[in-house]
Amino acid sequence: MQPGKTADTDEEAPLPPFSVQMSEQLGGVRGLIESSIPITLFIVVNFLGDRFHWWSLRTSLIVAVGAALSMAAYRLSRRESIRHAINGVFGIAIGAYLAWKSGDAKDIYLPGMILTGGYAVGMLASVAFRRPLVGWLWSVMLDKGETRWRDNPRLLRAFAWLTVLWAVVYLAKLGVQIQIYQEDDANLLGVVRLALGWPPYALLAALTVWQARRIIRATEPAPASAEVARPAD
Repeated sequence: MQPGKTADTDEEAPLPPFSVQMSEQLGGVRGLIESSIPITLFIVVNFLGDRFHWWSLRTSLIVAVGAALSMAAYRLSRRESIRHAINGVFGIAIGAYLAWKSGDAKDIYLPGMILTGGYAVGMLASVAFRRPLVGWLWSVMLDKGETRWRDNPRLLRAFAWLTVLWAVVYLAKLGVQIQIYQEDDANLLGVVRLALGWPPYALLAALTVWQARRIIRATEPAPASAEVARPAD
């Protein structure tokens, strides 16, 4: 080992750039696009079929599920991660089954609405137990599983109010969707689903990453730079 260079210095790495962390959090631009393609196709195809009586709800469901399966198969064939594609397959498949059984297009959005409510309740419960969920998400997704945020009072408080903010946004999103669901407007519900999908999530993720990075820089010392060893005289 060179003089002035310690193992701690080797192990400590600076935080990735903001853009890299945001990409990890959101699954990248490709992940965002892929996750929205099946439901977007359903909204468009179902609207056309309903408006012009060109095809039935079943056709719209087949197109949406087929798109999700095709993207998963494509990623698998290229030996790429299929996490986002698989999530899309399960989500659209369950919703499609409910819509097919009821014969009502709006029921395809029920799993997403239930999941949104579950997220909100879980987040509020985690704050009540002083284990804010956003802190754990930060740890798993962006801090290599480290739990240092629990030992940093400022970071713990920040993750608590951020978790509450996430929960409030999810509850507001759910409230709007329930209102439209009760009005029995499947097409409008689809448009709202897209508008209240990843855009608010992206803004919340950006705020979370920015706040956490700001506090870490202010409260934790930066790793010492390695010194270059000089040859002996």
